[in-house]
Amino acid sequence: MKNVMLSMLLLVVAIGYSQKKKNGTVYLEHPALETVDQLQQAWMAGDHEKVATYLSDDFKSYYGSNVNKDRKGRDKESFLNQVKGITKNLSYISLKPTNGAFPDAIEYKDSETWVQTWDHMKAIHNKTGVKLDMPFHRLYKFNEDGKVTVLINYYENRIFWEIGRSYSDRENGKIYNHHDNINSVRRMMGAFENADFETAYSFFKEDCRFNTLELPDGETMSLDQIKERNNGMWEAYDFNSIDVVGYPDYLEYDLRDGRTVQSWWKFRLTRKSDGKKFVIPAMYTHDFDDEGKITRSNAYISTKVLDAK
Repeated sequence: MKNVMLSMLLLVVAIGYSQKKKNGTVYLEHPALETVDQLQQAWMAGDHEKVATYLSDDFKSYYGSNVNKDRKGRDKESFLNQVKGITKNLSYISLKPTNGAFPDAIEYKDSETWVQTWDHMKAIHNKTGVKLDMPFHRLYKFNEDGKVTVLINYYENRIFWEIGRSYSDRENGKIYNHHDNINSVRRMMGAFENADFETAYSFFKEDCRFNTLELPDGETMSLDQIKERNNGMWEAYDFNSIDVVGYPDYLEYDLRDGRTVQSWWKFRLTRKSDGKKFVIPAMYTHDFDDEGKITRSNAYISTKVLDAK
């Protein structure tokens, strides 16, 4: 049995090795890599004339994630027009290799040379202010004359959709200055002012999440944690008044059916230990479900002023 198992193991190893077949060579240094680097630098600078010197006459550019079976690609003239407009459309352009990555040149056996790059692009779109901060993966195919004949781009297209949508005014729901969800926020704040915590917390769902400027990015607090924190605040301070500033807005979004009340307040407190008084401005956003319960609370307030002696 031992000999049988050993023979089977050797057979598996032999099959594994027999499946390997070299189909070319990958290069860390190669003239094609220099060409791509110079092409991309000219591209980001909007130098379409220099870019043209690196392209074959039958050049085509493609978006790699396009599922249209009838796609034709972008020809040389169209691509160069796009290059020509890059500095008109974008500011603060930066294209650098992604951290830890570097381009490869691949000479396939009995075939063409390809260069693949992994870069990160940053820019601000001049018309819309949309920020580009995104990875790009590109494949460049070379002919025998060292010219680029095919460029295939892979990138997150939703950013460019946002740029396109931002060229025209679009409505995204309704804004109310009176609504029952606004009433709920005012009643909740009034209950807190009067230390009626049972009523105040009744406006929140049990699984509501709370965020403040003073929490680390990405962290939230639960309703129980908020209750514990608030107990400490009410033990240390008298809440003389919680006053609305201006008026709250209720935004009922078409996008994802969002329901948000945003409101502005002034907290007037007296520290019990020494009688020192404070006035603290605050801004809140409260997200509601379709049953009128608060599912998320974001507090834009700083309590650093309370450290004053």
